[in-house]
Formats: sequence, structure tokens, C-alpha cells
Amino acid sequence: MAKEEYSDLELKPSTLENIDTALYRFLDEALNLHANTTDGNIKVPVIFASAERAFLSKNSAEGRDDDGTLKLPLISIERTTVSKDPNKTTAYYGPTPFFVDPIHGSYIRINRRIVEDKTNNFAVADNIKNLDGVRRTPNGQAYYPSENKKIVTVSYYVPRPVSINVNYNIVIKTNYLQQMNNLLAPFINIGDYAKMVKISNEGHYYEAFFEGTFATTNTVSNMTNNERTYQTNITVGVIGYLIGEGDNQIRAKVIKRENAVEVKIPRERVIIGDVQQLPESSGFYRD
Repeated sequence: MAKEEYSDLELKPSTLENIDTALYRFLDEALNLHANTTDGNIKVPVIFASAERAFLSKNSAEGRDDDGTLKLPLISIERTTVSKDPNKTTAYYGPTPFFVDPIHGSYIRINRRIVEDKTNNFAVADNIKNLDGVRRTPNGQAYYPSENKKIVTVSYYVPRPVSINVNYNIVIKTNYLQQMNNLLAPFINIGDYAKMVKISNEGHYYEAFFEGTFATTNTVSNMTNNERTYQTNITVGVIGYLIGEGDNQIRAKVIKRENAVEVKIPRERVIIGDVQQLPESSGFYRD
């Protein structure tokens, strides 16, 4: 079997944008909602209401009329609040004793592995040193397997995740009641009675909680010439986490450290008046 080399760790950041994208992908890809329209059974577009206007107008050009009006049905997402509540956190919570920085935060260890080549070098060096000693290996083999307590490991540290709660407002807007009924049913069934579902993006997973109350703000009772639409608002709370400070981060994103397996303290015997107990040819004594 080929020797497995260790390499630098690549970690995708967990940012507010990543949490937004995770919720967007869940609605657009996981739910994959469709509705019956005059053009047939089409996929309902999902847009971010807080996106930049230039991007939103270009990205949603296919879902607009000639005069720029959005075609219905439509699902929009808007981030409303972001809070840091210690009572609602992710699984990792508590004080961290590693590299504490009161301003930028601390680090946690996420992985540790054995450095095979350096560990092997210590084992071979001890075998060579003890060829003529009590722990002599069979036939004087330097690479003969023996008990080795000098294990070199490398550990990877990343900034400690900080739990946050992000609230969103999802708006479903349709022209017909039948469309609204068909689109609302999947949201009611999300998470069964727990009302919770996992969302993910770039290898990060978050917990999204859908509120059980679905508020409606319809305009069907308006008897004027204005457009009559059906609208339902759904509140979603996401328990996520941030790792680092993004573009404003000044500390290392990943720290790699190796452990110390042997500590040696040299002594100057001449200074303290010790008597040489080894032969001069041993190489372990220097005047």
C-alpha cells in the first residue's frame, strides 16, 4: 500500500452568505416546487429579495413581462434579523482553552494524524543507538519493528465557530388560490412535527426551523382594477455558525502544529564541577 502523505487542509468558510445560499438551495433544489400556469406545469422561480438590483434584474429577466413586471407564481427570500443568542446554539458550545484571543476568538482542533516518516526516523534512531545495549534488535537490524513511544503527530486548528441565529421571511405570491394551495402544502410537511430540516452548502450544515403559522395577505377582497394576488408569509429561523471574520480576518485561517516527543536539557559538567563518568571517545562529553 502506498504511503499516505498529509497535505495542507482546505476549509471553506462559513459566512452569512453561505447560510443564505444554503436556504436558497434548499428551496430551489430540494423542494423543487412546480405550479400549473397558462404555460403548463412550470418550476416556480426562487429569488433573494435583498440581492443587488443589477444582479436581480439580470438574473430574473426570464421571469418578467415586457414591461418588467414579475410573473407569478413566485417565491422570494428576505433575511430579516441576525442575533447571537447563547441559549440557541449549535452543537459546539462552551469555553475553549486553545489560543484564546479576546478580540478575534480562539481556535479548536479539528484533525490529528501521525507523521509516519518522522515517527519512523525516531524508531530507527533508537534501534541504532541500542544495537549493543539491552534492547538489541535481532541480528542488529535498525529497521526491525520495536516498541516506539516517540509518536510524531500533526494537528490542525481552525477558528472556533460562533453560533448565530438568522431569521428569514419567505413570501409565496400567486395569481390563483389553487397555485397557493399546491405550493403551501410542501412547506407544511417540512420536518414533520419537528418543523426542522437540515440545509447545507460548501460542506457546512445548518438547522432550519419553519414556523407553524402561515400568515396570508391577499388582495382578492379588493374590488378595484388593481391586480388580485394571493400572498403567504413564512418565517424561518436558521441556527448557523460563523468561522472567522471573512475578508477582515487578520489571523491564520488554519494552524498546523506538530507535537514534541522528546525534551533534552544539556548540562555543562565543567561549570558545576561534575566528574566525567564516560570515556572520552563516547562523544557525550565536551570540555
